[in-house]
Parts: sequence; structure tokens; C-alpha cells
Amino acid sequence: MKGSKRGRRVKVDGSGKGLVSHAGAVLLAELAADTGLVGAVTRALADTYRGVWLHAPGQVFGDLAVAVADGAKTVTGIEVLRDRRVLFGQVASMPTAWRLLERIDPGHLRLVSEARRIAREAAWAAGAGPDLTSELIIDADATILVAHSDKENVAATWKHTWGFHPLLTFLDRPEVAGGEALAGLLRPGNAGSNTAADHIELLRLTLEALPAMARPRPGDPDGPRVLMRTDSAGASKKFAAALRQAGVRFSLGFTVDERVNAAVESLLEPDAGGRRKSRRWKAAVNTDGSTRSDTWVADITNLVELDQWPTGSRLIARLEPLHPGAQTTLCNTTNCGRYRITCFLTDTPAHGRHRLDGGVPALDLRHRQHARVEDRIRQGKDTGLRNLPCYAFDHNAAWLQIVLTAIDLITWTKLLAFNANPDQSDLATCEIDTFRYRVLHVAGQLVNKARRIHLRLDRDWRWTPALTTAFTRQRAAFGHT
Repeated sequence: MKGSKRGRRVKVDGSGKGLVSHAGAVLLAELAADTGLVGAVTRALADTYRGVWLHAPGQVFGDLAVAVADGAKTVTGIEVLRDRRVLFGQVASMPTAWRLLERIDPGHLRLVSEARRIAREAAWAAGAGPDLTSELIIDADATILVAHSDKENVAATWKHTWGFHPLLTFLDRPEVAGGEALAGLLRPGNAGSNTAADHIELLRLTLEALPAMARPRPGDPDGPRVLMRTDSAGASKKFAAALRQAGVRFSLGFTVDERVNAAVESLLEPDAGGRRKSRRWKAAVNTDGSTRSDTWVADITNLVELDQWPTGSRLIARLEPLHPGAQTTLCNTTNCGRYRITCFLTDTPAHGRHRLDGGVPALDLRHRQHARVEDRIRQGKDTGLRNLPCYAFDHNAAWLQIVLTAIDLITWTKLLAFNANPDQSDLATCEIDTFRYRVLHVAGQLVNKARRIHLRLDRDWRWTPALTTAFTRQRAAFGHT
């Protein structure tokens, strides 16, 4: 019986020269510099140093963000870049990186956020921006970050765990796997889910994170159109009023109560066969435009009192069969039977230039796509968000900004380097773990030739042709050859 060739052991020695792994992370490091992020953060933190620094604070911040994007979960992960100095240059040590976090107090945190906005504006100008003639959709949601040790402001969460409860916003970018991380508000674990003050503060941070040309202009019908989506935790009258004042339209999950149940029941007329739906119900649509035979949506605005909500608010109900295992407590009346009711509140008009083509079913589809924020948060937790490594609350807030920056660097790289080429679309739409494996962790060889350092990627790597094109395309976007 012949032995398997795969069982043969290769000969191992240490004679390799100029070999590096994680070579694809250079894309992110170059992007941090080309967008002006490094310089803007340096200016933001310059006054926190008494003398001349060895490592510019913006460079340390950018290197931390690149390391997190590459898979680092704590500050010690910067060693991934430091161990490859020939490729990434002089990288700060771990103690220097820790000291950077200590320098970012609440006052400087806002300056760091402004630096991220400057970088976003540059990335958009280079070709990573959304279509500003269409509606920009921002998704807001909260998540639980479990703490496994005693940290400042750690508290019990509503899920009976121990940790933090931050609020986050992402600009929906469905053309790539991952949205742009606009803003984050770090909160203790016992922070409320539907606290209006926190949502209003998050709105302020989010609008400040947008480039000026993308911010809504209240009262200007020709200004940028921005919509914020939340689940029912964001459906408060104060938050809706703040959105209206800021010129941001909304699509907010709405709690199903007795009034909603009564309104839906009034649209379900019993007949000899059991029940008959009112003509007001329209078939719900799927993402591909096809209709659903068992799910309906209806505008029930005139059946529920909405006087205390902003003028023009519309309440949309969705009726669908209960899924296996779902509870019947939401709607279990005689006429409703075993249906599941969900609702959302929006101020998108039914008529006029800013209406949404497709009517109520299109409004319902747009709101249901808020579920994409769960994927954004899940990928964020795979990009440094799962663990807050510091004891001090302010330092963890600074770490959150590094995580959001890492998410942005990945998204911008996908948009600039991969999304434009249909042959590389799989690298633009893959999730972060796959992106690291295919792009960031590729091996290469460094060669000194003609007084320049050449990075030769592994020619047997399946995605090397796409990677070499990506370097060319991203550098060209910023005027480099």
C-alpha cells in the first residue's frame, strides 16, 4: 500500500531571507497616511507632549488601527507591525502605545473624532464616497461588551452580564461587507436601551463625523438627504424631535401595544371563511423585488394617535405568520389569530419629490434592512470591539475610536482597491476574517533593488493578481504612481 504524499515531512531550516507575512496590511497603513489621518491625529494630540516625540502620536494611532484591522485584540497587538519594521517602518513599542491612550482625555477625544472626519472626507474624495444624490442611511444600535475583570464604570447589563453598553452608528454601504463606522458612545453596562439623551448625543457625534457636504441642511429641500434607522429602542418623542430639528429623516421601530393591536384588528375583517384582509394591506416585497404571498404591510397612521410625534410621521404595520417557535404574545386576538405584528414610524412622505418609489412595501423593505447593522456590529466585534482592554473608562473610549478607525480603513480599502473591479468583487464583499486571510495576511519577499525596497507577493497565492492591482488602484486614487 502506497503512503500518502501529504504525510511527508518537509525539511525545515532558518535560512530564509527578506520574507514577511501580513504584507497586505501595508494597504491599510498607506491609506491611514494618504487620507491625512496620521497628520490630523498628530495635530489633535500635539499639545499632550512636553517635548519632541520619537513617534508621532498620529502614527501610533494609525499603527494601532492597522493592527486592530489585522486582527489584534489588545494594545499588545501592535507588535505585529513592530516585528516587521522593514515593511512598516519604525513602529512604537507597546508601552508607547499604552501612553497614547492615556493622553486621549474627553477633550482630545473630540479632536480625534474630528481627525477621523478629515480622513473620511479625503477617502470619499479619492473615490470611496457614497452617492450624495441619493439618500444616506445611518443605522444606530447598541450592543453589550462583556468585561471579564473589574474596570471603571463597568456595570450589570440587561442581559444579566457584566460590562459596557455602547451606542454605535454605521453608514450603510451595502456594496461592501461592512458599513462605515461613524460614531460610538461608550456607556456603562446599566445604561438604558431607549435613553433619549444618549441617542441625541449619538446623533450629534454622528453628524459631526460626516463630511460637510454630506450633512443635512434643515429647511433646504436641495440639501443632502440623510435618514437614521433604529429599532424600537430609538423610538422616543425627544429623539424624533431632535432628528427633525437636525434635518434628518427617520425610520424608527415602534412598540406594538394595545392601540396598534386594535388598529390592525380593525383591518382584519372576519368572514365565513375565517378572516379577510382589508384592501389597505399590500404584499411585502423581498430585496430582489419579488412579492411575498404570506406577509402584508399597511399604513395605519390614521388609526393610531400620533399627535405628540413630529408632523408628518407615518406608522406602518407589518403582518406575517408566526415563525416556528415564536411567541404569540404580540398579537393573539380573535381576528389576528396567530400572526406576528411589527411596526415602524417614519416621516418619509407619501407624495412629493422625497417620497420612496414603491410605496408602503418599499418603506417596509428599507426599514427591515436595518438588520444589516447586526452584521456591522458582529464584524466590529471581530475587529477589536469584543474586548475593552483598559481599566480607565476614558482610555477605553479612546480604544473605541481606534476600533472604529480600523473598521473604516477596511471599508475604504475595499471600496477603493477592490469594489471597482468586478473580478475582485469577492474581496470587497467578504467578511473580515476572510479578508484578513486573503488580503492582509499574504506573505511576500522584500528585495533591495535600484535603491528601492520591492515587495514581491507570493506568486502562488491565489489572490496575488488582485492584490497587485489593488495596490496600484489605491495609490492612483491619491495621486501616487
